[in-house]
Amino acid sequence: MKLFCLPLFFISYFSFAQPLLEFNNDREQINKKLMIGLGSWATANFIASGIGWATVPKGEARYFHQMNVMWNTVNIGLAIPGYIKAKKSSSTLTFAESIRKEHQTEKIFLINTGIDIGYMASGLILRSEAKSNVEKRAQFNGYGNSMLMQGGFLFLFDLTAYAIHNRHSKKSLDNLLNSIEMTNNGIGLKWHLEPKLFSRNQLLL
Repeated sequence: MKLFCLPLFFISYFSFAQPLLEFNNDREQINKKLMIGLGSWATANFIASGIGWATVPKGEARYFHQMNVMWNTVNIGLAIPGYIKAKKSSSTLTFAESIRKEHQTEKIFLINTGIDIGYMASGLILRSEAKSNVEKRAQFNGYGNSMLMQGGFLFLFDLTAYAIHNRHSKKSLDNLLNSIEMTNNGIGLKWHLEPKLFSRNQLLL
């Protein structure tokens, strides 16, 4: 009996470990693509607004470009380390570690969407203050418009990132969860064999 169960154990283990490894690897691939997207946006803004800041006359447009440059300096500073972290991240995690990592990733992007709303609200406040502050009207309007645009982009970016990770989790992680079955004797992995021989077999861990 032991000789029969041992091969089944290894078959079950590797049939479970491989999808888990692929799931973790796919998550980091998603993160790398997201960081490339963020870095591309930041770089394009940095270059375009860098030129604008240096060439347009002093006024609302110049302040708009100035804020864009400062804002996207931070974005580039986040995108590069984020890409490196995703590239170096290990995919060989346990099932529990994989769940925690996935939930942590989704939580970060979801929290960021709330912060992004705060950025846009700050932009609206600056634009509102500009109406009563003649001396700094151009600066407040320029900065406010920039924060609305950058905050709006980040809101869409973080919300999209959360949706992508959440969909990936439901598609892949839920399948792994469904392969684990509680029995009267413990926890088991279930898998399908030839229909003519067995409808389903279980191996108790």
